[in-house]
Amino acid sequence: MTQTESNAYDVVVIGAGPVGENVADRTRAAGLSTAIVESELVGGECSYWACMPSKALLRPVLTHDDARHTAGLAQAVRGPLDTAAVLAHRDEFTSHWKDDGQVAWVEGIGADLYRGRGRLAGPRAVEVTRPDGGVLTLTARHAVAVCTGSRAALPGLPGLDAVRPWTSREATSARAAPGRLIVVGGGVVAVEMATAWQALGALVTLLVRGKGLLARMEPFAGELVAAALTEAGADIRTGTSVESVTRADGTVVAVTDAGDRIEADEILFATGRAPRTDDIGLETVGLEPGSWLPVDDSLLVDGHDWLYAVGDVNHRALLTHQGKYQARIAGAAIAARAAGDSPLESEPWGAHAATADHEAVPQVVFTDPEAAAVGLSLAEAEQAGHRVRAVDVDLSTVAGASLYRDGYTGRARMVVDLEDEIIRGVTFVGPGVGELIHSATIAVAGRVPVDRLWHAVPPYPTISEVWLRLLETYRDT
Repeated sequence: MTQTESNAYDVVVIGAGPVGENVADRTRAAGLSTAIVESELVGGECSYWACMPSKALLRPVLTHDDARHTAGLAQAVRGPLDTAAVLAHRDEFTSHWKDDGQVAWVEGIGADLYRGRGRLAGPRAVEVTRPDGGVLTLTARHAVAVCTGSRAALPGLPGLDAVRPWTSREATSARAAPGRLIVVGGGVVAVEMATAWQALGALVTLLVRGKGLLARMEPFAGELVAAALTEAGADIRTGTSVESVTRADGTVVAVTDAGDRIEADEILFATGRAPRTDDIGLETVGLEPGSWLPVDDSLLVDGHDWLYAVGDVNHRALLTHQGKYQARIAGAAIAARAAGDSPLESEPWGAHAATADHEAVPQVVFTDPEAAAVGLSLAEAEQAGHRVRAVDVDLSTVAGASLYRDGYTGRARMVVDLEDEIIRGVTFVGPGVGELIHSATIAVAGRVPVDRLWHAVPPYPTISEVWLRLLETYRDT
């Protein structure tokens, strides 16, 4: 561990996940001395229990399914996946839950890493309880950034702790596939883990309280993902709540509000997230422990001129890439305020304003088919008061999609603002569409006029030609 004699820094960051690392990177690049405090593994949730392990599990699943729908390969890949090899692949991507490489990166940018639990101890002060029990206080001349992320939120079912349920952490780090798996929830974690473990040998039952899957996306996204999961063998029950859960002799029993009794080897609750702010000393600066932290667009916590909340803890967009974006904005804002020689560029899309959190948040759900979206759905745009029109295209009509795999099924939607003739939102559902969404993000974030998009020529034959089909449909209807 790199350590200086002084415990005073320009900036102190609590949490060394991707968000905290990026805040530290930006403040160090601006010449500000920076300390970063971490109680678990440097690299955080994303590196060890979320983004990387989940996608390492899913990539072989999606590749295998593409191969099974490709002439010349279908016969060669008729057998099941090698589950042990997939899990070993996952372990490589988590660096076997060791953070040596991430620690070296922190040291390489010139930040000082403190292992231990960091808690606010009044304005501009962070108390660190180290693994050996020692306590050290760090003070910040300019800013403290809370980057502690979020954790899985479990429902208040009696005796749930004794059941030893899976959360997203156990689902991404399990050493073997359960024979039977109940997944409670219909959001991103639920459908991705249902996709992965069903393909790796588990018999999955998905219990969804709402009417369908992926409720925050366009309705057709959840419908297409549900159809594929059902075809793969999963049992999806919508409009269903879990009333009780017990475990006896290793078997989990879930009882639904309809009185159904479902047995499994494991049960995963993917029912939301809660901020990791319950024990970080918020009460010492007049904030409520366990709360989400409201911020302005420079990520400064409301009512505090030195405290920043970046990433999941501010509840703006609970996505790693969006948290890293916020970190870049926050780092620039901290540096600008520390310099004090010019006002912040706080106007929308300015250097110190996280405007994309409101208007251009991209997300990819790595199911089969993939679902990808950015900006507003049709319903969201209408609720926001925009006069819009939805333009839909069947992706199977695009030549590049037909070449991508046999029997390609997918759909695209573009939500056009009829007043300004710009795109408010885009949704793609289909195999491989995750790689399309950045083009849509540029169109939405850049507020590119529809008439200019005619001059952005998609290469033939690629799935990107869907853009031409969308524009043609908008023009002709």
